[in-house]
Amino acid sequence: MSGAEQPGTPRRVRIAIIGAGFSGLGMAIRLQQAGIGDFEILERADDIGGTWRDNSYPGCAVDVQSHLYSFSFAPNPEWSHVYSPQAEIWDYIKRVANQHDVLSRVRFRHEVTGGEWDETTQRWLLHTTAGDVEAQFVISAMGPLSNPIPPDIPGLESFAGHSFHSARWDHDHDLTGKRVAVIGTGSSAAQFVPEIQPKVGRLLVFQRTPGWTFPRNNRRITAVERALYRRFPLLQRLVRARQYAYREALAFLLQSPNRVGVMEAISKRRMRRQVPDPELRAKLTPDYAMGCKRIIVADDFHPALARPNVEVVTESIREIRPNAVVTADGSEHEVDTLVLGTGFQVMPVADPLRGRDGVPLAERWATRREAYLGTTVAGYPNYFMLVGPNTATGHTSVLLYLESQIEYVVQALRHVGRHGAASLDVRPDVQDAFNRDLRERLAGTVWTAGGCRSWYLDSDGGTSALWPGYTWQFQKALRRFEPADYRLGAAPAPPAPSAPHDTRDLDLDLVKG
Repeated sequence: MSGAEQPGTPRRVRIAIIGAGFSGLGMAIRLQQAGIGDFEILERADDIGGTWRDNSYPGCAVDVQSHLYSFSFAPNPEWSHVYSPQAEIWDYIKRVANQHDVLSRVRFRHEVTGGEWDETTQRWLLHTTAGDVEAQFVISAMGPLSNPIPPDIPGLESFAGHSFHSARWDHDHDLTGKRVAVIGTGSSAAQFVPEIQPKVGRLLVFQRTPGWTFPRNNRRITAVERALYRRFPLLQRLVRARQYAYREALAFLLQSPNRVGVMEAISKRRMRRQVPDPELRAKLTPDYAMGCKRIIVADDFHPALARPNVEVVTESIREIRPNAVVTADGSEHEVDTLVLGTGFQVMPVADPLRGRDGVPLAERWATRREAYLGTTVAGYPNYFMLVGPNTATGHTSVLLYLESQIEYVVQALRHVGRHGAASLDVRPDVQDAFNRDLRERLAGTVWTAGGCRSWYLDSDGGTSALWPGYTWQFQKALRRFEPADYRLGAAPAPPAPSAPHDTRDLDLDLVKG
């Protein structure tokens, strides 16, 4: 940071990017490529990487093939596995940021705590833990699943043993021989449970709702394959294209509860092999359509749950005591360690920001999150979101969606610059029409009619998390910025020069004195 600013004076920048994960760094790289250099990245932590920095639990890995879970402009021929582990993905993020020279733009320990749009100046005033920042444009790259949520269970704070959330894994705490309780059976738990199961003395897994699993078939990428990718980059692009086509085929199946029967049959047949005990298998078999909740891509989760030192508890948790978890049937399960695999706050993007009418976006979104193309929000000028509402995917790499948004934002910035405007704001009627269409397309899909409750759903039963179609449809929708969808705001008039003071009498008095 520069030390030139006076204390209490906001630092001025044209573009403020919030977050230095995949989204924020990808945006920064594209801005530099477009010749737009006046920007900063505001990062709350002391390193880059976002979710791949924060989540380091045992077994943490991507659940989309690595060749697809990477930037299209930065292929990595050195991936070690089809589904690469967390440390490797984090290294990839840091390497790409270094190669494109954007690390100098990151302002670490700058957590955004609030912000307001100033209609007079046509700029945002952001409040951070390291001082205020004034920006013409704000690009939120905070990530849709970045803030872990502890469960709302009575007595949790009274637990006398060791407890932590999986997204804040305590690597200094040795689980060897311990009695460990895991609360939650989502995608994170499906990765760390098989890793800790052989070490612990007793493992209690508290399950509220079972999840459908699908084969991962992970394997090490051979040295010969990596050498071929280095020598023939086209070959790696072909592998990526094949993986893309496979994921789009899954999208076809997942768009309707009537199409997922084949996938459910595969999952059930595999579970019969992995879980011989019919009682346990019944606990682990969902009663809703596959895809209604996030699909768990794993090969070793169910086998781990079938081990002798593991018990799956399906009774709801009533309370937590200093040394035990108490379930609704009155059973007291004594444990030494609690691991909370209870998920994240969904889409915290822009919660502290207040738009043109002074209303916080979190309040505006109390019932349903709505945006235009998942990227802009009416009433919040010059504000862009990356991976915003209805951009999540239940079948493929979110980076495919992200790159389309990044290009769209660059087009929007260029449009404002070409017209000498100060701001742009999506028209409310355009946003409303877009969201009506989304709701119609999402009705009857596996995500809204699959028979479950999940973080995909809003309080009214719809979903503002997922895109209802294929990846190529999203990319097509954002391929071209349409000026007619927006209103431009004129640059504020410069202040009128003050009338010159007549200092002749003053000068004469000074001479006389």
